[in-house]
Formats: sequence, structure tokens, C-alpha cells
Amino acid sequence: MKVLYINITTFFANRDMLDALEHYRDGSGNPLEIIRYPYVYDEKKARNDPEFEAEFLTALRKETPDFVFSFNFLPVISKVCKIDGVCYVSWIYDNPEIFLYSYQVINPCNLVLMFDSKQYETFRKGGINTVEYLPLAASVRRLDALIPDDTIRSKFEAPISFVGSLYTERQQYYEQIVPRLSDYHRGYLEGLIKAQLQVYGDNFIEESLPKDLVEDMQKASNLYPYPDSAETLEYLFANYIINRQITIIERNELLTLIGEHFPVRLYTYKQNGAFHPAGVTNMGPADYFEEMPYIFKLSKINLNITLRSIQNAIPLRGYDILGAGGFLLSNYQIDLARHFVPGEDFVYFEDRDDLLNKIEYYLSHEDERSAIAHNAHEKITREHTFDVRVEQIIEMVKDRMK
Repeated sequence: MKVLYINITTFFANRDMLDALEHYRDGSGNPLEIIRYPYVYDEKKARNDPEFEAEFLTALRKETPDFVFSFNFLPVISKVCKIDGVCYVSWIYDNPEIFLYSYQVINPCNLVLMFDSKQYETFRKGGINTVEYLPLAASVRRLDALIPDDTIRSKFEAPISFVGSLYTERQQYYEQIVPRLSDYHRGYLEGLIKAQLQVYGDNFIEESLPKDLVEDMQKASNLYPYPDSAETLEYLFANYIINRQITIIERNELLTLIGEHFPVRLYTYKQNGAFHPAGVTNMGPADYFEEMPYIFKLSKINLNITLRSIQNAIPLRGYDILGAGGFLLSNYQIDLARHFVPGEDFVYFEDRDDLLNKIEYYLSHEDERSAIAHNAHEKITREHTFDVRVEQIIEMVKDRMK
């Protein structure tokens, strides 16, 4: 079987996926034939790019792959694959992912693999049958090969660590838009955000935006959906503006709260260097391949505070923590509880008091903490590696080819 792989080197999971494809063998021991097709991701050209589309069609017809693969959905790839009926497999690992609302997503050549079960259910209920649910994965082979020596231990050992964006290093759409809204709508959004901050496992932002508020936000932002796309303004405002603002508030407040009681290390973008509340040591950025695995291995507790637009899914950070053999303390996510057992493979917190209580408990109960981390690592190795996912994807492709 031959796969034409859209090689986007800036995507974190790219290297691990290529490694898994290279290790794949079918029932007769035959490897995949992998054609690496370099692609420079440019959001402005991902919908329409006539020059690229002509070049890619030529490559498709020359290589005649059984399927094309990319991370995230690229409408320009789907458009070309549709011409000759070549199966296009895209594995989503971002949410929000605006290109999923492109009209191209319904092309019969598509096999769109969604890592968020909520998003998958939404599309299926909407009559889109080109989507399937497939959670993300970890590269246990790569992570297990990284064995910390004394120097690495002295650098990365810590009671509590959080690796992730604070989202304050990016353009602050919420802060730009809100001052332009009416007093009533500003108050409504503030109340809505405070309510959502108290709830895990259900996101009600999009459905709670009344029409007059949406109209006010549109005037303030001058934001419109793409003409070749089906996303609503409610979706755009909820996921690109409000849920991001909720995440900014939540990560800031939770890290500050933890720092008042326990020492915590924060690994984040260098633009966030000014964030260093008491008890929080801002370590700056961590390299995904060279440093992050050691942080996960050598921190007694690894925090996951999920971006609020990721409604049910396990983010890649969660898989990397568990795959590295780290102990995961996370907010509640439906898919995390679906694939792993709370209290046996990971621990989740219900509110701020519960978060502090569980940090205190697991910092002082090393045997339980280690057993939970071990259980999760074993389950990842059996069921949730990139090798396992490649086998699942190829079986899906074969079913499409029947």
C-alpha cells in the first residue's frame, strides 16, 4: 500500500506519525510505501491555491497513492483528491479548526478523523458522513528511549509543572472587542464567562449567545465567516474569542492559586515572561522533543488545563504526559474518562478546592502516584500509540476501498 504523506514539519505530531508509518507492516510483513510531499502550511492558501493545486494533481497522478494523509483538514488537498477520487485522510488535532467548516469537507474522497468526540457527534448529527472519531496518541517508542541522567534530573525534577500557552502572547481579540460593546452585553459576557469557569465536561458558550449580542460583536469586530464555509458567527465568537478568554483567565488564576500553596514550574512562550506570581517559577519555553518529555517524567504532578474550545477531547499534552510515564492531574474531559480510568490511570479535579486537595494528597503519596502513572503508561503502550493509530487508519482506508 502506498501513502502520499503531506509533510508539514511545523506540526508537533508530524515526526511521530512518520515514524509509525515507517514501522508499519501488514499481515504479510510488507511495509508501506511512503511518498513524502513537502507542504508549507499557510492559512491564507489552504482554501484556494491554483498553482499548488495544479502541481499537486500532477504529483497525485504520477505517484498514484492508495491514500493521501495530512494532519488537520486542508481544503486544497481535498479539492484535488476529489478530481481523481483518491482517498484523503486528515487527522484533526486542533480545536477550533476553522477549515472543517469548508464546503470541501463533504467531498466523498474524505476520511476526516476527529480527535474531539463532541465535534464528531456534532458533524454526524448534521449529516456529514465523511467524519470518524479517532483520539490522538503518544510515541511510547520515542518517549521510552529518553532516559534522564543526573544532569537532566537536576534540571527538570519538580513537584508540579505545567507546560502550555497562556494565550496572552497572542492577539487579544476579546480585549479589543469588549470595550466596543454595550454595557448590557459586556455584563452578559462577564457573567457567561464566570458561569462557564465553574463547569467542566460541558461547554455552553456557543448556545448561550443571543442574536443581538452576536450582532453587536460582529459590528465591534467586523468578523465574517468565509464565503465558502459553513461556520456560524456563534461558532466563531464562542471558540476563537470567548473560550480563549476563559482559558486565559483560568490558567492565570489556577496557576496563581497553586503557587500560593505549592511551588510550581511554568513552561510557556517567552512572550509570557512577565507572568511570575508568587510560588510560580516561569521557566520560559520547553522544546517539544528535547525537553518536554523529561519535564513530564521528572515532575511529581503534571497539570493539564485544557483549552476550553477542546470540549471532550484529550489534548496532545495529555497523551504526551501519560506516554512519558508521568502523573497527570487534569480538569475533567469526557474523552479522558472514556479511554482511561479516573483514580487508576489519571486524576481529575472538580473545582479549585479539589485541585488543591488532590495536589496535597498526591505529593505526599508517592506509591499511589507512581502506580497511577505506571498504569497509564501501560495502557498507552497497548492501546494509544501512533503505531496503533496507523493500524486503525489503514483498516479504515481498506474499508473505504471495498
